[in-house]
Amino acid sequence: MIDLHVHTTASDGQYTPAQIIQKAADKNIKVIAITDHDTTAGLEEAKRAGAELGVTVVPGIEINITFPTGEFHLLGLGLKEPSKSLNIIVENVIKNRFERNSMIIQKMNEDGVDITLEELEADFPGTVLGRPHFAAELVKHGVVKTRQQAFDQYLARGRKWYVPRVCTNLDEAIVAIRESGGVPVIAHPMSLYLSWGRLPEFLTDCYEKGVVGIEAFHPGARVTECLRLEELGRKIGFVITAGSDFHGEKIRSDRRLGHTCGGKKIEDKYYFEELLKVLN
Repeated sequence: MIDLHVHTTASDGQYTPAQIIQKAADKNIKVIAITDHDTTAGLEEAKRAGAELGVTVVPGIEINITFPTGEFHLLGLGLKEPSKSLNIIVENVIKNRFERNSMIIQKMNEDGVDITLEELEADFPGTVLGRPHFAAELVKHGVVKTRQQAFDQYLARGRKWYVPRVCTNLDEAIVAIRESGGVPVIAHPMSLYLSWGRLPEFLTDCYEKGVVGIEAFHPGARVTECLRLEELGRKIGFVITAGSDFHGEKIRSDRRLGHTCGGKKIEDKYYFEELLKVLN
């Protein structure tokens, strides 16, 4: 098994980079990509743990891209050294994340929900706070029964407590990933919320701009959709990747390390026969 999309406490995951690598080793996962949101802070710890435990660590990042519909996330896989351009992107996101979280708290408080940033930080120590943590806190306070309900009613795009995040221009993100020695891969394309009629043209445009791959297999999509994405991606010329988008059981209990759509184990070929051939 492998896994090419995993999060740690460096962004919004439950486990530290070392703990994630230990979990991978325990599950006999041979290759794991650490792809935290808009940060490379956990990569060195993950690489050290990988060297100790015999797990190949693919250094990565997941960048939020400016997009009018849905959510556009771009994975950078196989980073060698964060470039100046990538560091600038990360610094801008960090600067604006605190402001976004504060605005979400303000919206909650105005509606009578007594949650503070200090409480969140205490409940999730050492973690970069994001919407999954707000969702967990809302369950704890009895505002909702499940984290998914928190997103559906309050935190998702268009809902009353949603605050847009600061995103990055696609062209800038592609350059930053390439200057860092990595390859750009579109994460979970179904989250773009584009129709199947519009998707081929959009993906072709991304390919022509320098995107190398698509994460056709992701637990947020149905198996039939993933197979269709794979077929479309191959026609365009993309390499095909697969991931769990694992954040931890307390964050997203529906996702399992090393597994993707339909609960399927992630096959080794998506690293050894796909991604590896485009990594420098």
